[in-house]
Amino acid sequence: MQWTVVVPLKALARAKSRLSDTAADAVRPGLALAFAQDTVAATLACAAVRDVAVVTDDPLAGRELAALGARIVTDEPAGGLNTALAHAAAAVRRSRPGGAVAALNADLPALRAPELARVLGAAAEFPRAFLPDAAGIGTTLLAAAPGLELLPAFGVDSRMRHLASGAVELALDDVDSVRQDVDTGEDLRAALALGVGPRTAAVAARLLIPGGHGG
Repeated sequence: MQWTVVVPLKALARAKSRLSDTAADAVRPGLALAFAQDTVAATLACAAVRDVAVVTDDPLAGRELAALGARIVTDEPAGGLNTALAHAAAAVRRSRPGGAVAALNADLPALRAPELARVLGAAAEFPRAFLPDAAGIGTTLLAAAPGLELLPAFGVDSRMRHLASGAVELALDDVDSVRQDVDTGEDLRAALALGVGPRTAAVAARLLIPGGHGG
């Protein structure tokens, strides 16, 4: 099964406020962009992925991610994360009605294509499925088989909300790079320990965070 992966990205100026203990206000937009670039690059390199659609209204992010090969979908509803994902999934389905769709967080800088392929392969066994984040509280990936609505319920306690919606929780080992999203400084250090993509590593090195090049 080949997947279209939808990646939501809020305006960079408002992104990653919980990293304030690690990165200054002027640095966080660049860090959020680096996370998204490494996430999208790894996703596009995944053998199970046909294409990537990024839903964002941020002009810089749109240009940079389009340059990597992503399709940019504008967040026309402007109704929050889940509304944006539902809108993007619908736009994808209009152009490819029979396709499988997965929503993936934009803050997975350690993402590895083979691990993502394992997750998507497991998700293909179910009508809807999701992968919990490293903390076991949130969700990093939600998948829907062809012809089924995505029904995203990201946000606080999304693991429980996705379970309640009928999605199957994927219990997989050795897919840490798909589970390690980054909201806090501790999350960033955990991602760096796994090994992040080149753009995140470069920003981390400038911040002198151990795990970045020269950190």
